[in-house]
Amino acid sequence: MQHNKPYQTLSDEQLMRQMATGCEPSFGELYDRYSERMHRYFYRMLGQDAHRADDFTQELFMKLVEKTAYFDTDRRFSTWLYAVAGNMVKNEYRRLSRQQRQMQLDDCFGENFSEDIDSQIFEQHLHQALGELDETQRQCFVLRYQEELSVKEIAEIMDCPEGTVKSRMFYTLKKLGDKLRAFAGVF
Repeated sequence: MQHNKPYQTLSDEQLMRQMATGCEPSFGELYDRYSERMHRYFYRMLGQDAHRADDFTQELFMKLVEKTAYFDTDRRFSTWLYAVAGNMVKNEYRRLSRQQRQMQLDDCFGENFSEDIDSQIFEQHLHQALGELDETQRQCFVLRYQEELSVKEIAEIMDCPEGTVKSRMFYTLKKLGDKLRAFAGVF
């Protein structure tokens, strides 16, 4: 019987099947595997606000328990989890006005950077440029270059064709390149 197997050896999808039957240790194992990664994702997507990232991470895992039945075990768990998290971020962006988002990004991005002044200046400009992107472009960038997900995974998360993700990435990188042109060759 699968319940006798150590939870650490089970796949994410197997753990979700067990969660659907009320197996609490399987939730704990999924939390251990994904909580830091999801916290980092929310931190990056929500203006580097650790408290908001904490709240969103907790809410995400509450949704995981509440919506276990919505998980399709034929899909990868990590892709489904990022899709749920992405929808939470989209809803938050809708809730905030553009001006509020810009103020939060400006307030957050000036802190906690490297002591190296060139790197610090670049980071400030990068974060400012990311703050000027629309939510879809910012999400593509974060998922690809900070979360290091594949184009295929991003397409599943954002529920669009891979070609659309590639196109969004092209235009996102072009916009960022234009805004960060002064740093060409420095890094």
